[in-house]
Amino acid sequence: MFGLTKKDTGLLIVVAILTLLAPFILNPFPEGSAMAQFNAGYPDLMQRFVIFGIFAIGFNILFGLTGYLSFGHAAFLGVGSYAAIWMMKLLTMNVLPAIIISVLVAGLFSLAVGWISLRRSGIYFSILTLAFAQMSYALAYSVLTPITGGETGLQPKVDDPRILDAALAEGATPKANIFGLQMGQSFDLQLGGWLFTFNAGYYLAAVVMLLAFYLSIRIFRSPFGMMLRAVKSNQQRLNYTGLNPKPYTLAAFVISGMYAGLAGGLLVAMDTQVGPERMFWTASGEVVLMTILGGAATLIGPVLGAGLIKYMENILSKINKDVLHQWFAFLPDGLEDFIVAIVYPFVGKGWHLTLGLIFMAVVIFLPGGLVEAGQRIARLFRRKTQDKTTPAKTEPAE
Repeated sequence: MFGLTKKDTGLLIVVAILTLLAPFILNPFPEGSAMAQFNAGYPDLMQRFVIFGIFAIGFNILFGLTGYLSFGHAAFLGVGSYAAIWMMKLLTMNVLPAIIISVLVAGLFSLAVGWISLRRSGIYFSILTLAFAQMSYALAYSVLTPITGGETGLQPKVDDPRILDAALAEGATPKANIFGLQMGQSFDLQLGGWLFTFNAGYYLAAVVMLLAFYLSIRIFRSPFGMMLRAVKSNQQRLNYTGLNPKPYTLAAFVISGMYAGLAGGLLVAMDTQVGPERMFWTASGEVVLMTILGGAATLIGPVLGAGLIKYMENILSKINKDVLHQWFAFLPDGLEDFIVAIVYPFVGKGWHLTLGLIFMAVVIFLPGGLVEAGQRIARLFRRKTQDKTTPAKTEPAE
């Protein structure tokens, strides 16, 4: 089906179902309950799940298949965002042209960066990509301020040309849309104590993510993907066979950069505000963490890693001392204060400490990331099922 094997088709269908039903799955607790703190089914966070999933999927095509570790992928995310916002300022607030131009511009920029950076490998390649990203950040922050808006960034304004759009009514503000359907438009569904929100922007990003995921499966299973794995396995031996790996690694780098540009364009489609912080080195480090946590060189791993980090960043970081005191109010006062004092450093502003501990545990005990954890659990259940169904062997009496 769609050129995929039965197993890959099943994986794509499962991802599609989970993505489409995300407003239900991510809101397991009733509104107003103590556990509602952990609900993640609101539009802004769901959009970030799928957009940064796209970013991580693209990075995994480079790192997971070729083994080339880039510390500068945020540069392509930022370049794609700036291209998209200028398309909205000059042409139209329709997000499709903005998304298309973000992919093309990021692809051209990644071609230039990759052509230089891929002259080296290993740590030297990583440092080169980091240098390009930091130079891009510095240019956006202080040198190219007429184009980038500097520290304050860019956003659509009423007096922008937008040659394909009709003039705005007095007092109206430009809003991102797709053929008139605004990205911020939502529909709320109340079922008992649960509130589910269905957002137009989320479903646009979700459809794009599914297409990007499908394309990544085709790349992984293609002869091109096999060649990239050969590069990762032993590039020197590949050279001895007479094959030049450079065009393949450059193609993987450009494809990965275009994925990052796509994510940048979608970020602008969801929130029409762009700043240079998207190009900072921490954003590049974040996508590395997403890929390794989820499982590098796996299909679904980067999406899981992106979801975990964005969940912790937006949910775990909101837990403060007042929330903790509410949770442990049933304990005696002295014990309550003691428990809160122990837990608080790992939540709220200290959520990075929890992320660091999780990352250490994954690297040490689960090199394959969350995907390996799922595989181990599945094997454990299969073994238990087989033990129950397999009849005990009997030996004849002597």
